[in-house]
Amino acid sequence: MLRRCRRRRVLPLLSQCSILRLHGTFSEPHDPPRQPAHDGICWTGENPAAPDETASRDAASYAAKVSLHLKHGKLARAEVARGLYLDAVMLDGHVKAGRVDRARELFDGMSVKNVVAWTCMLSGYCRAGRVDEARQLFDVMPDRNVVSWTAMMQGYASNGMLREAREMFDRMPERNVVAWTVMVKAYADSGQFLEAWELFDRMPNRNTYSWNAMISGFLSAGKVDEAVQLFEAMPHRNVVSWTIMVTGLAKNGSACRAREFFDRMPSKDTAAWNAMITAYANDGQLNEAQRLFDSMLAKDLVTWTTIIEAYSKSKRKDEALNIFLLMRRSAVSPNICTLISILVILESTMEVKQIHGLIVRLGLLSKTDLGNALLTMYSRSGDLLSAWLAFNRLEVKDSITWTSIMQAFANHGCAYHALQGFAQMLRHGYTPSSITFTAILSACNHVGLVEKGRKMFKSIYNVYGIEPTIEHYSCLVDLLGRAGHVREAKELVDSMQQGMRDEAILGTLLGACMMHNEVEVAREVGEDLVRFEPSDPERYTLLANVFASHGLWDETSNVWKIIRGSKMKKSPGFSKIEANMRNHVFYSRDQEHPQCAEIYEMLNDTVVPQMKGSSCVGFWEPTDSSV
Repeated sequence: MLRRCRRRRVLPLLSQCSILRLHGTFSEPHDPPRQPAHDGICWTGENPAAPDETASRDAASYAAKVSLHLKHGKLARAEVARGLYLDAVMLDGHVKAGRVDRARELFDGMSVKNVVAWTCMLSGYCRAGRVDEARQLFDVMPDRNVVSWTAMMQGYASNGMLREAREMFDRMPERNVVAWTVMVKAYADSGQFLEAWELFDRMPNRNTYSWNAMISGFLSAGKVDEAVQLFEAMPHRNVVSWTIMVTGLAKNGSACRAREFFDRMPSKDTAAWNAMITAYANDGQLNEAQRLFDSMLAKDLVTWTTIIEAYSKSKRKDEALNIFLLMRRSAVSPNICTLISILVILESTMEVKQIHGLIVRLGLLSKTDLGNALLTMYSRSGDLLSAWLAFNRLEVKDSITWTSIMQAFANHGCAYHALQGFAQMLRHGYTPSSITFTAILSACNHVGLVEKGRKMFKSIYNVYGIEPTIEHYSCLVDLLGRAGHVREAKELVDSMQQGMRDEAILGTLLGACMMHNEVEVAREVGEDLVRFEPSDPERYTLLANVFASHGLWDETSNVWKIIRGSKMKKSPGFSKIEANMRNHVFYSRDQEHPQCAEIYEMLNDTVVPQMKGSSCVGFWEPTDSSV
């Protein structure tokens, strides 16, 4: 009796191969022979076990070793360690790792295949989207059970083949609650609610998962009222049911309604807390999100990342950094999303370098997304060299990486380097995106490469099939305008699709008109611009200056009358510098800065005298009436 009990303890290890874990276990194997020494098991001890007990112990040891290797993704070592009766465990391991072809080789080499092994193999094909091969296997199966039928049906459903899934469902000799639920969920997830409801209504037995699947489908389709009615009619609810409601209502923009269900939950899991925090964050209610965050006892990675990302998107740098520092003191380590959320709000090179050092310590430097973020933020903070080093150190680059380094070169006036980067990107086989062309056209604009810019603009659609965006037009208009091709720039603007032209591109064109004394074009552009932005004084001022520069005093006077007769306020000019890792902004005639007195004292005593004595810097003496 003792031997039989020990022998059966092996079966739970073998039953790991059941794909849906619904029905069926491996049939109890015959007594396995003793394993040879090279299998890696060496039995020692004064009291040798009986043959069948030793065999059971061998199988259990093999199962433990295989499971350990599979857990750590070491499939090759798992194959070496496996024993005669663990082929099915290995089969399941390869399927879950996505190595379907290797699983098929193992399957074909199995001397004994039970229904679990067959089901495991066809489920692997379904997961890989190879439904036809799964069906071929299904058709030749010597024995099928409800799990086999359900696996094939679910394979069809998960690959969008609902008609075939329903045919399989209708052919099933027997159906359990799981089979019914799979079909109901497939219809609900695809938005076919009449079919889903018809099946749900016919179900002989429903479990909580069936109800949850139907409710989740309604919420995914935005049918909030139907989901609430179904939820209230549920005979039994578990924590998953409540979390589905809170998450679904939150995603549908019903933060208040989600909070009602959240407060009603008998017990709240971490997912529900995270869903509610996300709902408040997405709704802009960051104070409520913070209150929930502070009340939450067990915070996971999603919790920390959600609140940090919320503050980051709202440009609330101090709050995001404070939460991040608290996270660093907790037991939770940041992931790529957390670090990117912090990186994108940093302003100084020193801050970027600090996060860079943390990324190195966490061993995440090889991650392409993080490398791209580092590259971009180094460039924005003015450190082109560090951006270039971040680019070079990335082992795996993508199209975003190449576009980011081109944009960095363009922003720093290194147009030829940007163009070389574009050529290298094409040579490496990457396809440029719309943003790539914005970077290249911007680079051409910086150094006045008119002909190159024209060719690049034409290739956007003619070569790569990308519709030019307002950014592409703006770059080329600015390039042509700066080079004196004002009328060509005007023709380009006129050729833009209806609704694409905006005040920014017209303002750029108007500036080019003033630069090159194109009065008639300026008049046309000015009239268009006033219709777009009647309350912007800067556009009117620019137009008045164009008229005044050509002695058109009547037109100039009319423009100034419009400005004085309205309530327009000119935005003051400002300067920005970085000092002691902080950005300081100074507006024209600023009286609000906390160090205002010291700043003006330095200007009057040191900076102004130096500027007056300089031969290369012009000086403008302000007056009381200046703006």
